[in-house]
Amino acid sequence: MEDFLRDIKLIEDARGKLVVFENGNNCPFEVKRAYCIFGVKEGEERGFHAHKNLEQIAVCLSGSCEFILDDGKEQKTFALNSPKKGLYIGNNYWRVMKNFSKDCVLLVLASQHYDQSDYIRNYKEFLTYTKNAAK
Repeated sequence: MEDFLRDIKLIEDARGKLVVFENGNNCPFEVKRAYCIFGVKEGEERGFHAHKNLEQIAVCLSGSCEFILDDGKEQKTFALNSPKKGLYIGNNYWRVMKNFSKDCVLLVLASQHYDQSDYIRNYKEFLTYTKNAAK
């Protein structure tokens, strides 16, 4: 599996904190969409899909959560608990998000606008797709 964790510049002073994302620097793609996930109820899990083309960076601005990334051959778990680290998720990775803290605010930056046809929402279809894409 590739290098997933990216350093995010955090600027802090008496007024508060600021995180910086720059295309081509700590963000390897032009951001076309951004969204936040928060208020996830205890025990809930999210994700359960992959993208054919979309790339993302996920950063916990507050609190914590875990990502499980699966390339069809192996799984790796990442704990996100700092705005100083972003999780780069390339295309063709099945993802599951879990163990959200009550105060979790997860920012996700995406390389494309929302496109339902880019999603794979069935794990068996994902395995078939990744197997065929590797040929």
